[in-house]
Amino acid sequence: MMGSSAAALTGLMFVVITLVTDSIRSRPKPEDGVSTFSTPTVYHFCAALLVSGISLAPWHSLWVPGMAIAILGIIGTVYIVRVMVRAWNLTSYSAEIDDWLWYSIMPLLSYFAILGSGLFLQHSPRIVLFVLAAATLLLVFVGIRNAWDVVTYLAIYREKDQSG
Repeated sequence: MMGSSAAALTGLMFVVITLVTDSIRSRPKPEDGVSTFSTPTVYHFCAALLVSGISLAPWHSLWVPGMAIAILGIIGTVYIVRVMVRAWNLTSYSAEIDDWLWYSIMPLLSYFAILGSGLFLQHSPRIVLFVLAAATLLLVFVGIRNAWDVVTYLAIYREKDQSG
């Protein structure tokens, strides 16, 4: 269920970015906003899709999927730290507390949980699978919320740009 939702939402983000391309291009340093706010949203959906795929494969032991999930957690953590640095250095927009919470802190917690889940999957699968499911679901919820945030932000400022 999470995998198909994440895949559909990833596709929807492509549609959204296509529809608001003119609005994005008219901003100073548009690549900063896209790499700080839109690209991480797609990344979270893809991470949820990958966790779902890893979880569904018929593994012979839990060691290999555990390591794959742990690697995803490490990569996600590093990626979010990079996004945090980008947000800190933005010149065209000053991130507010809810931006920090939803674009940085919540995903960081989720990727930490995914990392821990991967490391302990073989030792405590029953508990770890619940943690992994919760962390993956959090990524999907964060992605949905952030996609909505980006779309409404661009729609509001696009309308302001057009009205003068």
